[in-house]
Amino acid sequence: MRVVFEEVYSLDKKCYEKYYLTEDILMEHAAYEMALEIYKRFKKGSVINIVSGPGNNGADGITLARELLGDYIVNLYLPLGVKSEMAKLQLKRFEAVGGKVTDKYHKCDCLVDAIFGSGLKRDLSKEIACLVKNMNNVDAFKLSCDIPTGIDDRGNLRPIAFKADLTVTMGAEKIALYSDMAKDYVGKIKIANLGVSFSKYRGKSDYILLEKSDLVLPIRKKENSHKRSYGHLGVLVGDKSGAGIMAAMVAFNFGAGLVSVVESEKCEIKNVLPYEIMKNNDLIGFNALALGMGLGECFDDKIDEILNIDVPMVIDADMFYKETIKEFLQKDKIVLTPHPKEFASLLKILGFGEFSVNDIQADRFGFVKRFSEKYPKVVLLLKGANKLIGFNKKVYIDPNGSVALAKGGSGDVLAGMIGSLLAQGWHPLKATIHASLAHSIAGNYEPNYALTPMKLINNLEKIYNEKN
Repeated sequence: MRVVFEEVYSLDKKCYEKYYLTEDILMEHAAYEMALEIYKRFKKGSVINIVSGPGNNGADGITLARELLGDYIVNLYLPLGVKSEMAKLQLKRFEAVGGKVTDKYHKCDCLVDAIFGSGLKRDLSKEIACLVKNMNNVDAFKLSCDIPTGIDDRGNLRPIAFKADLTVTMGAEKIALYSDMAKDYVGKIKIANLGVSFSKYRGKSDYILLEKSDLVLPIRKKENSHKRSYGHLGVLVGDKSGAGIMAAMVAFNFGAGLVSVVESEKCEIKNVLPYEIMKNNDLIGFNALALGMGLGECFDDKIDEILNIDVPMVIDADMFYKETIKEFLQKDKIVLTPHPKEFASLLKILGFGEFSVNDIQADRFGFVKRFSEKYPKVVLLLKGANKLIGFNKKVYIDPNGSVALAKGGSGDVLAGMIGSLLAQGWHPLKATIHASLAHSIAGNYEPNYALTPMKLINNLEKIYNEKN
């Protein structure tokens, strides 16, 4: 895990005031880190085009141009001139070592975007938007300085962004790099050291990035145990019974000792169940419950009974359209797993306001943060290109998934995995984090279009085999 920040200006300021570093020193380190990435990838004599903006992000690009000049053919383009004092100083230094500013594009091996960095709050001008569009069409390796131009401080496109293969971000990662919209534009992310260790540069943050190496699997270590040592999960199955059955299957595969599907009088299960999954007609005797997946109205007459059950619960899908969801949020050990449309419905029911899916996607971090502040005991997992997990005023980011998971049934599998860990006695936050990571990693074993829920379930074994 590592911390991510809304902004880093305060961290830069700490370097100036506490460590006696200057803006100039930080800039030299930023450019050097970008130069290292170019030296690793391109032989000397390659053509490097650098497009720099008028401010300090542009100054980073100009500094890079000076550092590369002599080893590479460097073309520096300044479409908006230079305005900040550091940009003016770095341009003088570049010209002093023989560099010249170009006024046109050249064919290149590497194209560097240093127009605008983090902190963008407005739309790009038509001129710069057109320039970025043309830059995206250049056939070259594309490197972005700090954050691709056109991505604002919340991770939205304004209205277009540079599409980087690599983003070298300065000092610490920003949440804008991990929005759903940014995922197609940032490429690989590298953090530049600015002259002090990351531990000295960074501070505390309410945003935490989850890494694949953080994953903890429910590995059994005690030989003297039995099936009930690993919990009994009850999965409520509704009118779309396949959703609940898939959740039950993955729960069994993910370590639960016993898994039962529960049917209601309104909706009898007509599917043939896997041999290992039991069927129940009542709601007692479970260590955790999973409900909502394909539920429909099948358990509406049993909501009061469910509310009176004192076990951890993972709640998904159809439950986010029911007014009774408000009562579940008063309970302990509740995990919610909505996608953006379901989350919008939930927010409306809870009185946050009426929001569209686009509203949610435009400020995913903000909505999850506000929800976790109002309901600090509830674990919220907002699905998306990058999953966000909110709990106790903190937001955890899982960026490890891929487009392969964009298939019907993937969310049902995720709910079943969380339910399995809840039944095994894991804390709701821990269960959600590690189920999310395992879900993301399991989705990466298949070609991006060929994943199915059953393959996703079977891939859990591959994760275990790789880690052991």
